[in-house]
Amino acid sequence: MSAVRVVVVGSFPPAEEDQLRSVEGVDLEIVADRAGLSGVIASAEVVAGTVDADLLSRAPELRWVQSWAAGPNEMLYPEMIDSDIVLTCAKGNGAVPLAEHAMLLMMMLNSGSAAWFDAQRERRWGRHPHNELQGRTCGIIGLGGSGQDLAEKAQAFHMRVLGVRRNHQPTPFVDEILPLDHLHDLLERSDFVAITTPLTDETRGLIGEAQLRAMRPTAFLVNISRGGIIDDDALLRALQEGWIAGAGLDAHGVEPLPADSLFWTAPNTIITPHNGATTPQTTRRGLEIFVDNLVRYTQGRPLNNIVDKIAGY
Repeated sequence: MSAVRVVVVGSFPPAEEDQLRSVEGVDLEIVADRAGLSGVIASAEVVAGTVDADLLSRAPELRWVQSWAAGPNEMLYPEMIDSDIVLTCAKGNGAVPLAEHAMLLMMMLNSGSAAWFDAQRERRWGRHPHNELQGRTCGIIGLGGSGQDLAEKAQAFHMRVLGVRRNHQPTPFVDEILPLDHLHDLLERSDFVAITTPLTDETRGLIGEAQLRAMRPTAFLVNISRGGIIDDDALLRALQEGWIAGAGLDAHGVEPLPADSLFWTAPNTIITPHNGATTPQTTRRGLEIFVDNLVRYTQGRPLNNIVDKIAGY
């Protein structure tokens, strides 16, 4: 039986490269980028990385693609969806840092920390009263890996946790599960609304004017997931006109966020450049997910993290 031809896109420290090469029954090549992948795509049976439509058209042997991302939206184009190629993702690799990032944004917004930063730059002793998270309600839209980890962290801060998910199965550290058609109930009751759901046809534009107006004027919106779930125009109005108290945004409708975007100067808004999960541990967990799947593939066992290409996750 011939070895499985595998192409991995990326740059890895020696220990991680050794881990990749340790899988038996594999003819493995590591390339740095798309240009490198383009030169070898014709013979690849497995690719770990991004395969765009042009590369796909030149990959007659391709049977499985592993995305390094937890949400492989960039590979859900018509040709990939219509193909028999199995698409898997790194779902779960960034759950911990994303939940930490959400807590960071919530704490910064809740404490008005920008005033301290301004005072420090000005060398001014700028004391101000601020709030506690204890006793407040965190509403989480999407209870996958990052949503569940955020729920645990929020409860550790003595918060009440509400969650919206497609199924009503009990979820640890969530006080109350609501179906999607009760989203307004969660919005009306939450002091913080955290978006952790993937971007799909069902969630695109999920948060618009009606949903933002349903939130309390004292509530904050936090997005650590994907741009496109929130209607940016409606959110900008909500911030400028005071429908909500503020926002912490790691995901944006247009990325990179243009220099002339009004979000940079929106009232009580914290902007981070979509790198809440940019940690060495995230990369390492993604590699471990792929190596485990590669062993499964060579042994003919079912793969983990298979993407439903129609549902989008």
